[in-house]
Order: sequence, then C-alpha cells, then structure tokens
Amino acid sequence: MSSATVFALSTAPGRAAIAVFRITGPLAAGALERLTGLAAPAPRRAMRVEIRDPDTSEILDDGLALRFPAPASYTGEELVELHLHGGRATVEAVGLALGRIDGLAPAGPGDFTRRAFLAGKLDLTRVEAVADLIDAETEAQRRQAMRQAGGALAALYDGWREDLIGALARLEAVIDFPDEDLPPETGAALAATVASLARDVARHLADARRGERLRDGVAVAVLGPPNVGKSSLVNALARRDVAIVAAEAGTTRDAIEVHLDLGGYPAILTDTAGLREAAGAVEEEGIRRALARAGDADLRLVMLDARAPEPDGTLAGLIDGGALVVLNKTDLCDRPPPAEVAGAAAIPVSAKTGDGLDALTGRLRAAVEGCAAAGASPAPTRLRHRLALEACLAALERAAAQPEAELRAEDLRAAAAALGRLTGRVGVEDVLDAIFRDFCIGK
Repeated sequence: MSSATVFALSTAPGRAAIAVFRITGPLAAGALERLTGLAAPAPRRAMRVEIRDPDTSEILDDGLALRFPAPASYTGEELVELHLHGGRATVEAVGLALGRIDGLAPAGPGDFTRRAFLAGKLDLTRVEAVADLIDAETEAQRRQAMRQAGGALAALYDGWREDLIGALARLEAVIDFPDEDLPPETGAALAATVASLARDVARHLADARRGERLRDGVAVAVLGPPNVGKSSLVNALARRDVAIVAAEAGTTRDAIEVHLDLGGYPAILTDTAGLREAAGAVEEEGIRRALARAGDADLRLVMLDARAPEPDGTLAGLIDGGALVVLNKTDLCDRPPPAEVAGAAAIPVSAKTGDGLDALTGRLRAAVEGCAAAGASPAPTRLRHRLALEACLAALERAAAQPEAELRAEDLRAAAAALGRLTGRVGVEDVLDAIFRDFCIGK
C-alpha cells in the first residue's frame, strides 16, 4: 500500500450546505492537528473544530472533524473527514490549506477505494459496485449495484474457485502419488466436479447480457421513414425537446440519444435518420448510422404512418418478434389503423395529441424490463467479467477433454486464475488502472 497521505473533496463541487474533505494515510491525524491546533478526536466521534490556515492561523471555517483509525476505516489507513460549509470560497480555502501541509498531496480518481482494495477491505467486484452505485440513475440499477456491493458476485466466483482448487488438489495427488492406493472414485468425482462447474459458468454467461444492459441502459433504436414523427415521439417520451421537429423530411441526420427511466429500468432511446433513398452524401451517412444502430440495439421501435402502414423492404426486414411497431399520426386517420403490421402487433399513437402514448410507454417499459430484469442469481455486469468467465469456461472444457493428467491440471489452474482475476485474488495489476480511472476524485 502507498505510504503517501492524500486528500480530496468527496462531495460534489459547487454551492451546497455541506462539503466533506477526506484525508487518508499516515499523516492524516497530524494534518488535522495542524488545521485545528487540537489533538485528534476520539475514534468515530464528531468534534466541533475551527479550521485554520496552517501558516497564518486565520480561521477558515467552523465545522466538524471525525477520525477513523487504521485498520477500522474505509481505506484501512488512518482516515480523517472534515465536514464544512459548502460555499465555493470555503472549499477552495480549505483545499489550498491542505495542499500547504508537508507530506499531503491531492488524491487521484478512485484513490480512496483503491487503497481499500489494496488493504483487503474490498474485492474488485465490490470496487466496481461502488462506482456503479455512484452512477446509478434508476432504482433497478441501484438494486443491482447494492447486491454486488453486498458480495453476491464475489461469493459466487469465490465459491467456484474454491471448488476448482479442491478439484485441482485431488488431481495433483493423482499426479504426485501414482503408486498410492487412492480411492477409485477419485477420477470420476473430479470429472463430475469439472463438468458441473462448466455447466454453472455456461449458464451464468447465457443471461443475454442482462447485467450489462441494466448497468449501461437498454439500447432502443427508433426507426422509420422520414417525416413519420420519430423525433416528435422521442420528444414526447422524454418530455422535453431533444430532437429538432420540422415539416421538412430528412431533418434528422445523426443519431440523437436520450436517457429514460422506465419503471426503474434504464433505457437509451436513439432517434435516427429516416430510412429512404438518400438524397445526398450527408443523408446517406445518416441512414448508414441508423441501420448500424438498428443492428446494435437491444430493442427496435419501428415507426410507420398510420395512414400508410405498409413498410418497405428495409423496414420490413427490421420487424421481428422483438420489435415494437408504432403507427403514428392516428389523429389524421379517417379509419382505424390495422392491429398488425408484418405479423407484429401494432401500437397506434399520436405524438402530436398524446393519444396512445401511455399504452406505448407501458409496452416499452415491459420490453426494457424483459431485457434487463435481474434473475435469481447475480449477473455479470461488465465486459471484464464476461471475458474472464469465457476464459474460465474454455479452460474447463479443455480440461474435461484432456486425457493427460498433467495437462488437465494446467487447464484447471488456468480456469482458477481466470476466476481469481474477477475478484482480484490473482494477476489484476493490468486491470486496476482501467477500473479506477473512471472513479470520481474523493472516492
């Protein structure tokens, strides 16, 4: 662990009732004494203090100080918190005063949580859950992050790793003591353990990326011909003007994203260029991007004019069992729109009057929840998890097919190492920077 003492503002910058500075490291308590002229308070007891400039003794603020001694702190080190008034000038003055204390340095992104990991307070899945809790925008995202922060993923992966290490120990006994009378069922038990683990990992991976979709947001592409009302619908669902609406066809040239909270589930709605024969190079690029978004989307919302609901070849190819078909401009219809289009149930709406939007929102919410709802067991939430699990599964499958005991043992070690990288038990130096660089400073 680093011996440096670092500090940071842990609350959001800007005008606020309270601002909190954190100081962690061996000089934390000494820094508090420099700022207050008082001995550090008793552990985990708030003490009212006057924060003073260490050079001039000028009073900078009147606040609270708390001390969390090592190892019973978030970072596992000596940790001090200063609770101050949240004015910009106060925060700036105290930050400058901390920077003038010998041995203190500003913290970098994620320094406090990184030290907690290095001290063994958190495994990597819990570290990632801390970041996800900070970034959570919907209730479902918060629940998933809390579940992961509580150790659900770590317990699952550590349990698999323990089973693997146990199987490897039995295999090593067979290799090292070939002349011993080991139980005849040892080989069969080993094969059953490896097969069972492979099934569990494969089942865990076959979750349609639910955890990642919930963490990142379900991607919904809004597609259709020009001037059908896609931008109007996006504005209506977002309840604000995020896309330009005009009578002229082809005004949307690039993909425009808006984030929605649908019953606690996150969705990223993308307004795309109208699909037609391009009238120029710019529109052609917009159409190319629209089709690319259609291919990458978790859900497709295909919008058609209720007065002429038959899709052309390109749009018809985008309507499948998972697409939502929306018939817009029902306020201009002189007869009821069809109940189905290209074999899919159609949802009639008027983005102009709002008719049918509640029904559409309900259908969209159900579809998004179907993509991202949590299952009974925790799900991988990042690409890093998925890659390590795929490496583990590949190693287990190689081990099951390997006739040579020594090579089988090597494959089991590779599988155990892949699981260890998930929680940070082994070989994580190459992923630490990538994880912590996305943290806010002060966490």
